[in-house]
Amino acid sequence: MNNWLNKLEKKIGRFAIPNLINYIVILYALGYVIVMLNPMIYFQYLCLDPVAIMHGQIWRIITFLAFPPSTNIFLCALLLYVDYLIGRQLEAVLGTFRFNVFVIQGILLHAIAAVVVYVLTGMPVVMDSQYIIMSMFFLFAALFPEAQFMLYFAIPIKGKWIAWIDAIYFGYAIVSYFLPFGNGGSANAALAAAVSVINVLIFFMSARNTNPYSPKEMKRKREYKKKMERAQRSTHVYENGAKHKCAVCGRTELDDPSLEFRYCSKCNGNYEYCQDHLFTHTHVK
Repeated sequence: MNNWLNKLEKKIGRFAIPNLINYIVILYALGYVIVMLNPMIYFQYLCLDPVAIMHGQIWRIITFLAFPPSTNIFLCALLLYVDYLIGRQLEAVLGTFRFNVFVIQGILLHAIAAVVVYVLTGMPVVMDSQYIIMSMFFLFAALFPEAQFMLYFAIPIKGKWIAWIDAIYFGYAIVSYFLPFGNGGSANAALAAAVSVINVLIFFMSARNTNPYSPKEMKRKREYKKKMERAQRSTHVYENGAKHKCAVCGRTELDDPSLEFRYCSKCNGNYEYCQDHLFTHTHVK
């Protein structure tokens, strides 16, 4: 299953949205303001309402994310901060495209589930996005089970423990719907929790061969990206009209159109090398 994800990334990976978690947090913040001013605005125009979606209000597939995780401003800010940290870390480890796939797949599964349940039962299930975001902890714990968080900036807790707490929370949301003393409205939470777990399983099976980068490797990649950006800004055209030139052999793309050129992340400076010398040159320190 990992092959189809690799192929998809090659075809449409350039359309991935960098720093997607930033936009989600901003949407949450706007949603908090809306809910505090008038919560009916959210439920009338923004929530994941399958009836409204089937009548053309497709923007709800995205705007339902705006419902804040808490109406307490301090707790909401803390939760958004944690979501931001987890999201940035997952994007750094999985890559922008795959993190996009995880989030967007979860959003679409929620929308599809809401419409299917309505069509089959006539029951309009209205879900928010808290389980999509919370499901990121499952993915993070699978990649970094020993990573430690400071809960409330004071209590140390490992990623795998958070995943277990998450699992209990998700399990209760699902099981309570089938219990005789289940609380009202639990069908929404049960469906959202179940769909989010399915999303994690689908993504994990699809990307199970993805090797997470170590913190050292992640730092090296960030430095390489910055160096590439600086190099692109300072790119100049050589006297013969070439844009690329190997620092070892001096060949350009005009000498051989099939040559590929890359900047070396280990050289001190913007040194470009052809494919024959990229891994054989002496690094400039």
